[in-house]
Amino acid sequence: MTRIFTTAFLFLMTLSLQAQNGSTGSIAGKLTDKEMNGEPLPFANVLLKGTTKGATTDMNGLYEFKSLEPGKYTIVFSFVGYETIEVPNVDVVAGKVTEVNTELGSSAASLDEVVITTVSRRDSEVALLLDQKKAIEIKESIGARELAKLGVSDVATATTRISGVSSSEASGDIFVRGLGDRYLYTTLNGLPIPSDDVERKNIDLELFPTGVIRSVGISKTYTPSTSADQASGNIDISTRELVGSEELSAGIGAGVNTNVLKDGVFNNFKVSVNTKKSDFGFYTGGKASEFKLIYQDWTPGTADLPMNYKYSLTAGKRFGEKLEVLVTGSQDVSYGYTKGEFREFRANFINDSISDAEIFSKTINTTGLATVAYEFSNEHYVRGNSLFINKLADEVYEGGRNGEGYIYEETDENDNWSQFVRDQNTKQTRLWINQLLGEHQLGENNNLHWAAGFNLVNADEPNRIRNEVNFNEDEVNLGNTGGYQQRKSYQEIDDYEFNGMISDKLQITKGENRNLDVSFGGNYRFKKRDFISRFLGLEESSTGILTPSSVDNISEVFTEANLANGTLDINNSLQADRYRANLESAAGFTMFNLGLNKWNLNAGARYQQDELDVVYNVGNIPGRIGSSNMSYNNFYPALNLRYALNKKNNLRLASSKTLTLPEFKEVAPFEYVSQTGQVTRGNPDLQASTNYNFDLKWEYFPSTGELISLTAFYKKIEDPINKVQDRGSAGVFSFFNAGKQAEIYGLELESKLELISIQNGAAYDLNLGFNASRMWHSQDLKEVRDADGTFIRTFQYKGLTETGLQGASDWIFNGSLNFQTGNENPFMASLVANYASDKIFALGAPERQSESETFYNDAIVEKGFVTLNAVLSQDLGEHWSLKFTGKNLLNPKIERIQKIKPSTTGIETTETVRSYTRGAVLSLGINYSF
Repeated sequence: MTRIFTTAFLFLMTLSLQAQNGSTGSIAGKLTDKEMNGEPLPFANVLLKGTTKGATTDMNGLYEFKSLEPGKYTIVFSFVGYETIEVPNVDVVAGKVTEVNTELGSSAASLDEVVITTVSRRDSEVALLLDQKKAIEIKESIGARELAKLGVSDVATATTRISGVSSSEASGDIFVRGLGDRYLYTTLNGLPIPSDDVERKNIDLELFPTGVIRSVGISKTYTPSTSADQASGNIDISTRELVGSEELSAGIGAGVNTNVLKDGVFNNFKVSVNTKKSDFGFYTGGKASEFKLIYQDWTPGTADLPMNYKYSLTAGKRFGEKLEVLVTGSQDVSYGYTKGEFREFRANFINDSISDAEIFSKTINTTGLATVAYEFSNEHYVRGNSLFINKLADEVYEGGRNGEGYIYEETDENDNWSQFVRDQNTKQTRLWINQLLGEHQLGENNNLHWAAGFNLVNADEPNRIRNEVNFNEDEVNLGNTGGYQQRKSYQEIDDYEFNGMISDKLQITKGENRNLDVSFGGNYRFKKRDFISRFLGLEESSTGILTPSSVDNISEVFTEANLANGTLDINNSLQADRYRANLESAAGFTMFNLGLNKWNLNAGARYQQDELDVVYNVGNIPGRIGSSNMSYNNFYPALNLRYALNKKNNLRLASSKTLTLPEFKEVAPFEYVSQTGQVTRGNPDLQASTNYNFDLKWEYFPSTGELISLTAFYKKIEDPINKVQDRGSAGVFSFFNAGKQAEIYGLELESKLELISIQNGAAYDLNLGFNASRMWHSQDLKEVRDADGTFIRTFQYKGLTETGLQGASDWIFNGSLNFQTGNENPFMASLVANYASDKIFALGAPERQSESETFYNDAIVEKGFVTLNAVLSQDLGEHWSLKFTGKNLLNPKIERIQKIKPSTTGIETTETVRSYTRGAVLSLGINYSF
């Protein structure tokens, strides 16, 4: 397979180098009806005077002329019963789209009413709307120009401007139609990209500032040209290109988290000892070692001024008519603080309790993008992208300082001892994504696209520091149960990935009311991971002989002298945990698209072969060594049907089959211990899920830029994957195919409405966006038996034989209100609210298999909450702009609950197992464009 892609790549490059020189531009725009208050004017004639080129506006008043030689043109707009207007001196620039937007009425329009702008050819709202209209699948996009108007600062926020999409302030996940991380697939310019967090399948979209993107699109239904590893959608980020002939801009910003401003936090903000070796967001202190156990401090430091700040710089230039170069970079430093409750129950009885769980977090995101594009001719175009992201997250967790900490395995609650836990951790993730993409017009009716990528990921926890102590009013003792209570550990993850795609589209027939095209191609992906984790600890030779003066002076007993006199020993006997994993996916696809009058039918299939192999050597399973091998070879068909009821109404029908592959961390049985002591481990017996998806959508376009739609959707998931509380162990979560089948069906209402639009005088717009989703979801809870029918285990508990789907909300609401003035220095304001109702964080499970109705751990549920964000921006002349951003303004409590029914009382109560607030984030930024 590698040879095939190498040969294809060399062939395409040869074509590009032999292509003729030349460069073209385009004209596109909207034509509206002056007599109908600016509604789109369909079926009007648009001609380029003095040429044979002509076009007809579609039902949204859109038109487009492609492949025009640079120069001046005169456009003629006409319609029966309306005055004809001519727009002279329309300048077509190579490699750009010139937008000409105007309106027709019973009297001729003046040229003052014609809006002409020249933009990057892929960046304009018109270009994106044309792309969306032509899209086979149910797709929505938002471009950089619109994001700039709304003051959006990152891709995660950008996606929430798309209907049916919400984000979780608690988890950071993006949800499409109520389904989150597991069911999504994220690509960059059509190629898969790795996650920055091994706990997630998809990358944190907040890492992408809007300065590095051209547009964000979400396809809510599946097409065979994309990976079948999805169920609710594909998020594709398109990196930006040069706008105009040159760019140079710089921006700075500052802000604060309101939780950090609290008394006792701002002037005592804790950072780990690793920050001494973390210059400019890059950790250089090396990994945990026996040397660090004695000669590195164990006590956190403090930050001097925990204020958020960011800065950015963009520079680009076009050289001649063919070569474009763009470089953009930014760094964002943010501080956060949470304080709340953590409780853990086992078989309906309290196991651990921390009422003052604090987390101090400092995050530094450094992002850089370099793009080089070369247009050999108007038929051949090649672009290279290199994206680097460095994320340094420093956290200090403390719990039990108030003297109320209780850890079951340490001491009896009647012993007059309390527990204190401190965990210092630095996570550094470095992503380097490299892509080469090409577009080729191989004849009038043949379009070829290809792309190749190479990705590197290093996701490390180089020096995690853990202390567990018992204390009372008179004494502090080191924790002594289980070993490694005082430890330094490291974890290293190295991923690399090769991927590529090639797609050829052949236009068979093309006419006014009939067209037929066929597409075919293939994809390849190879991803490899090496993982290692090791603990190194200090312990007393006898319990209770080392007594620090306080919980903040633990380092005073970890000395070279105590090691030399034998009161302190180094514990390095625990063997390192390791696993290696490979994912290889190869696919071929074919699709045909038939347009016939008001009908458009797209049908196709994908054959995808997935091989997932994990070899592990971990200490928490018998024998340590094992492997998991999974292979899936399937056809994944898809059907997308669109019918235009009239010029303002569409009906869409979509159906498809997809799968959900397990992630490496869900398969490898390594146990990752959280700050609070909860353990997440993989399951080597986990299997992929198969998904069947059906959508029926009605779209209504009241006017240009407005939309009202209603979608009914249904999904059936065979062998759904869930996070489950594992049996027989407190605080352990794992991943299981807990049910044979899950069903999800729901309704989605979307609307984009223009409340007020005044274009004369003091022009301004007021727009409302709103969408609501209602989902019904359930899955059975299965019993597992071997081939002879012998009982192995059950996922049924408390008498339940079915439950909801882990991670899915019943209700989701998203709303945005956007105001913009149209004067010389526009002012923009945006208010965005999101709500997702309760969702299952982890399924429940029986504690005792034979007595599952009495001894069980019930499901943990994350309560729903509302988030509110606001953005205000103001242009200050030609070069300066000012922006204020407020995120999470309501600062809601994030809470997880669990129902508890002790056998001693028989009374069921609802208990909080985790609660905290994240704080509102307020920031002010200023930008200068040269």
